[in-house]
Amino acid sequence: MADAKKMTMDELLAGESTKKVELGDAVEGTVLSAKKYEVLVDLGPLGVGVVPRREASTLRDLNEGDTVTASVLDPEMDDGHVLLSLRKAAKDKGWDEILADMASKKIVEVEPYLANRGGLLVEYEGIRGFLPVSQLSADHYPRVSGSDKEEILSKLNALTGKALKVCIIDADKRENKLIFSEKEAIKDGLAEKIAGLAVGDVVTGVVTGVVDFGVFVNVQGIEGLIHISEISWERVNNPSDYVKVGDTVEAKIIAIENDRLSLSLKQMTPDPWLAEVEAFSKGDKVEGVVTRITPFGAFVQISPAVEALVHVSELGKGSETDPEKIFVLNEKKSFTVIDIDKEGRKISLALVSKKK
Repeated sequence: MADAKKMTMDELLAGESTKKVELGDAVEGTVLSAKKYEVLVDLGPLGVGVVPRREASTLRDLNEGDTVTASVLDPEMDDGHVLLSLRKAAKDKGWDEILADMASKKIVEVEPYLANRGGLLVEYEGIRGFLPVSQLSADHYPRVSGSDKEEILSKLNALTGKALKVCIIDADKRENKLIFSEKEAIKDGLAEKIAGLAVGDVVTGVVTGVVDFGVFVNVQGIEGLIHISEISWERVNNPSDYVKVGDTVEAKIIAIENDRLSLSLKQMTPDPWLAEVEAFSKGDKVEGVVTRITPFGAFVQISPAVEALVHVSELGKGSETDPEKIFVLNEKKSFTVIDIDKEGRKISLALVSKKK
């Protein structure tokens, strides 16, 4: 029985001695010698492996007796040794970690090392990746007026070297593609914050961007937008006349959509239109200044907060009713109030004809 066992062990040992490795295999061994430009690795029954000089930067920290994992580049060179790569093995291991982290939606930390106008370059598990501008959180998104590319780049450069919590949203080893998202990493926390808010709530935020169509506000990490129509009860031509980047503002939530808040500054104060319209009644004769001329009529300011419309149908018939021929901007004229719609916030006027 003992001889049978001995034969079996001999067979196993013989099998080990003839075991071969293949291109791309990951193997583990012990450093036999660590020279400046070459490392020899004891692979046990697989033979001796060599890490070449082209990986000199990887070899600096290795010492005799260290255990290393390497990737096979050539199973058998002319001298019988196995050509190894520590760098490729580390990269392969890095991709394994990356794919696992993406599958589990793990939140990881990265430090961008370079910025371009499209986003931030990062490295994770030895693999280079990209964090696009569109995937930055409200805290870090570079809101700028217009499309000032230099200002965007300046804001992104300020994030290099800064630790950011992100999730991996796309990884493809074959295409060497690795994409991160800061927005995705804070999604759960953001949803919890938004769940605690309701339309009508008053919130405090910091202005992060002023653009032609409104104002962006960061409310505890939640992005809010004050549309130009919600900045003031008066007509707003330039939002930057009212707020600047860095200003702290109080605003009312008027809508919550997905992970964004729609806010209003003007609704923080009573609507002056409702107070001033009480001074007018149907049939009143009023004076007003023409503020806008359109093909369908002219808008007239009849009090600081009340703008009324003289519709083209009230100007008569024929070609002589063209508003652009009848009215001049900033001209003062006399009108008659023909309708008041408080619910719709509209007043209709008719032009008072001159006596012949």
